[in-house]
Amino acid sequence: MADKKADLAGPGIGDYRELEKILPDDYTSLLSPKDTQNAIYAVKDYIEENLCKELNLIRVTVPLIVDVESGVNDYLDRDGSRTPIQFHISNDYDKNPVDAQVVQAATKWKRMALKQFGMTIGEGLITDMRAIRKDYFLDHDHSAYVDQWDWELAITEEQRNLQLLTQVVEKIWKVLKGAETHVQALYPQLKSNRYSDLPEKLTFIHAEDILDRYPDLPRKQRETELVKEHSAVFIYGIGWTLKDGYPHEMRAADYDDWITETVSADGRPMHGLNGDILVWNPVTRRRHELTSMGIRVNAKTLREQLEITGQLDFLKMPYHQAVLNSTIPLSIGGGIGQSRTFMLLLKKAHLGEVSATVWPRVLKEMCRKKNIHVIE
Repeated sequence: MADKKADLAGPGIGDYRELEKILPDDYTSLLSPKDTQNAIYAVKDYIEENLCKELNLIRVTVPLIVDVESGVNDYLDRDGSRTPIQFHISNDYDKNPVDAQVVQAATKWKRMALKQFGMTIGEGLITDMRAIRKDYFLDHDHSAYVDQWDWELAITEEQRNLQLLTQVVEKIWKVLKGAETHVQALYPQLKSNRYSDLPEKLTFIHAEDILDRYPDLPRKQRETELVKEHSAVFIYGIGWTLKDGYPHEMRAADYDDWITETVSADGRPMHGLNGDILVWNPVTRRRHELTSMGIRVNAKTLREQLEITGQLDFLKMPYHQAVLNSTIPLSIGGGIGQSRTFMLLLKKAHLGEVSATVWPRVLKEMCRKKNIHVIE
């Protein structure tokens, strides 16, 4: 059994011998390489168009690199295990230099962009975000190259509650389920008796309840058991420290609100205004994360969460000052993994079948032996 502490933030499996056991031995792609590319863009267009309709979003451009001093890059966790690529732009013989970072996600940038693009309450934006996460272990569904639909929606203080979060999650699920139906109409071979389709509805559950169900299991194993039973779930409250002394998973302290006290549907005290959609992947026969999202911190919860994580020095940065001084909108937002979604809906065994990036030789050889053909 994996250690609970080691399982908190570690991206991927972490062992190629273990991965070799997990990759399916009886795999054959349902689509040719050519059809796969056409299907990817059919799904991409459908999801972007319908997310805009459901959530009242517009498409906007998004940076690949940001100024270090802006504080808008994301650190993804709170333990320093995933750091961005940083480089110096000497510019003008170093008289006007810029220290820049490649983005790891656009979470904080999007909230600033709501103001930049003049979004009012109920309006939002969606980006075709590309990022590099150099500290990931490269396995079947983790890549150093990340592509996401990063979206953000302006809300009021009164909307900072579980009801709004749940409504938004249900709209996103409607779009993802619709994309599955759409691509299967275009490529009927994807409707296979070998692999189950997504359910019509999600099961909603709090991280605290999952721990009660599986008190001795680390996070990934808890999630695996859960999606085996329910096939598609939304987990509320990721980041709050649970009664075993660990959060369900590490989350950065300065974008999602994981500290706010909430109440479950049956009246029990809970915490957190964020969460993840996870599904059962019938091809890999494993848990499969599609998206993380949440209501963002306000001035009060930003300070409280940074105090908990020992990162109050962040408050001097422009983004954090904007939250403290309420000069940017309150919002809800998230990131939906594009390649993760393509992999699931097109019934693929490996992220590399839908995403062109770098993989270690050991992984490519392993995939070839198992009839999994990653894009070179």
